[in-house]
Amino acid sequence: MNPKRILIVDDESGFTQLVKLNLEQTGRFIVKEENDGEKAHATAREFRPDLILLDIVMPKIDGGDVAALIREDFELKKTPIVFLTALVTNKEASSNGLMGGFPFLAKPISLEKLIECIDKFC
Repeated sequence: MNPKRILIVDDESGFTQLVKLNLEQTGRFIVKEENDGEKAHATAREFRPDLILLDIVMPKIDGGDVAALIREDFELKKTPIVFLTALVTNKEASSNGLMGGFPFLAKPISLEKLIECIDKFC
C-alpha cells in the first residue's frame, strides 16, 4: 500500500512538526509542512497531496482564501481539504458539520481522530 501524501498548512511550526512526526511514525503517510499561507497553493502544486489539512486563521491570507485558490486550480480542485482550527470546539466538530463547504476538525486533536478523518476523505 502506497503511503498517503498529506499537506498540513498552519502558521504554527511546532504544531505542524508534531503532526508530521506523529503521522509519519505510523508508516502510512508522507507529510509535508507549509507554515506560510501565501505559499500553500504553490506547495500543494509541487507536492500533489492526497489530502490537505488547512488552518483557518493565519497571517496575510486565511485558510478560506487558500482553499478558494486550490479549488480554482484545475490540477488540485478535487484534492480533499479539511480545515483544522481552534475556532470551533470538539463538540461542534463532532457534529460532522461543514465550514465553508469543507469538513473541519477542532484543535487540539488526537492522532486517532486525525487518522480517522484522513481515512474518511482520502
